[in-house]
Amino acid sequence: MKGFHTHNSHIPTEYEFKHSKWIQKMLHAYWVVIIAHFAIQIGCFLFLEYDRTPIDFLMNVLFWPTAVSSSCILFASWVDRRFSSYSFYTMSIASTVIAWTIIHVNYDIRIILAICLLPIFASVLFFSKKRVWIVFLMQMTGYLLVLFDPAYRLYLSSFDMVSIPAFLILGTYVAQVIVTSGVEVLDDLQASMLAKQDLIVRNAIMTKQSKTDGLTNLYNQSSFKDYYEKAFEYANSGMSLHLALIDIDDFKSINDTYGHRVGDIILEKVSLIIQETITSSDIAARYGGEEFALLMFEQSFKQAYALVEQIRQKIALMGHLELEGASITVSIGLKSYSPNLTKDKLFEEVDACLYAAKRTGKNKTVTSLDLTSSLAEKI
Repeated sequence: MKGFHTHNSHIPTEYEFKHSKWIQKMLHAYWVVIIAHFAIQIGCFLFLEYDRTPIDFLMNVLFWPTAVSSSCILFASWVDRRFSSYSFYTMSIASTVIAWTIIHVNYDIRIILAICLLPIFASVLFFSKKRVWIVFLMQMTGYLLVLFDPAYRLYLSSFDMVSIPAFLILGTYVAQVIVTSGVEVLDDLQASMLAKQDLIVRNAIMTKQSKTDGLTNLYNQSSFKDYYEKAFEYANSGMSLHLALIDIDDFKSINDTYGHRVGDIILEKVSLIIQETITSSDIAARYGGEEFALLMFEQSFKQAYALVEQIRQKIALMGHLELEGASITVSIGLKSYSPNLTKDKLFEEVDACLYAAKRTGKNKTVTSLDLTSSLAEKI
């Protein structure tokens, strides 16, 4: 459509986020270096003998070095926000300028040369040999540039001219060793984490296998008993609970006529219908052989009855090629929890409902209300 433009906004990855975070921390550290250098210089000028005039000190020791260093950090911070893929290089350039500016201002203090190692060791945080070498080349470039100052060059001896590059090479070698060791540690840690994740997955699979029936993928009898006990405890505290037992009619004749493999297929199909019909809060299990148990929560008895009837009707309407197009049926017993029942008594009464469904014609759902009405008619 005209007048509308779509833009693919880049969502930073976790690595990019951490990379930017490290850059920001290093830039903050360089601010500390600049401020510390500024404060130390003022202290030295006020309390120690200083061979510079006040104007020379203010301009060449305080103002210009601080202004150049601060500008580099501000530029590096801007690049990190706008062009994060280049932030490492601008940060490294900024740290190189800061280091050699401080060295140039304080060239009469020999130990100050150690500050040129700061950018090299900062590059170790990114675990890249290539980046370490890039920063090394920046330090060598900074060293060569300050040699253009005759005063600094005059201060250096022949030994200094050789030892400074050697010092940088040695520092870079140490940084490379640290990077190599760090990468190995990270690889070992990643391998350990992957092994731990694999173990967790295997344990989860084993736990699931121990709780579910291998053929139907429903809970097994042992798991059902555990859930049934917990469900009964919840029911005692006021939660609705309905128990249903579902049994495939004439299943033995299916096995005898078509074989156990076909019988297994029928069990899988019935279990699939049960899984597709029940709600997410219900629990279904293969209780044994061709019998299934169903726990239903958070619904009325009328809703529970409608649900098991839906299961029964779906099964009855399905034809099976394995049975030469014939269909199968199931009988169901259903009863709700009541405070006067124990969990064993509830199960026995549902089993009695299932037996009544089998005895009175099969392919039906019998509830405790049906049994009560039948008993009253006999009386």
